[in-house]
Amino acid sequence: MARNLKTPEEQTSVAAGAAQSKSERTRARILDAAAQVLSQKGYSGMRLSDVAKVAELQAPAIYYYFPSREDLIEEVMWVGIADMRAHLTKVLDALPDGLPAMDRILAAVEAHLRHELEISDYTTASIRNAGQVPEEIRKRQLAEENKYGEIWRRLFKTAIADGAVRSDLDPFIAQMLVFGSLNWTAEWWNPKRGSVDKVVANAQAFVRSALSA
Repeated sequence: MARNLKTPEEQTSVAAGAAQSKSERTRARILDAAAQVLSQKGYSGMRLSDVAKVAELQAPAIYYYFPSREDLIEEVMWVGIADMRAHLTKVLDALPDGLPAMDRILAAVEAHLRHELEISDYTTASIRNAGQVPEEIRKRQLAEENKYGEIWRRLFKTAIADGAVRSDLDPFIAQMLVFGSLNWTAEWWNPKRGSVDKVVANAQAFVRSALSA
């Protein structure tokens, strides 16, 4: 039986695709490792040697994928917020039609906390290091934060229009206080202080009590 032989051009294409896939996997492994190290040790404590150890690579290999330590950190910081925005959008889109506006806010509270605390090292790293990294590294992250914040602004705007939020509250201040509380959780929480489920339940009760008309 004759074999289905590939032409030299097809063989080259297959080889290039395999190399690209391996390269992409290695790049992703470096990013995953950097997110883990950055979330644990912070901007000033993150060393490429630590990243290489977690990624099971030689440290010089990182420079093949990222020109500098700052470029690697910048990518992690952006991915953290971009992924969280995609996660929140997916959660909100899956909610049933007609769900009360306050319940949609509480669903967003849960989505934010779960992504921050148990789903993504990238998000933990982004939130914990937002005030530590140089402004130049923050530019792309800030643009993504504005998009993420716009989702929350729409949630609050709808809740206010529905009369679900107390009229004596300033919408911007109230939203930023909620944001601040959720983000600060990454600084103090660990499993010894209670499960993520418990944190979510307490946060939702807190937000509902603080905002409800």
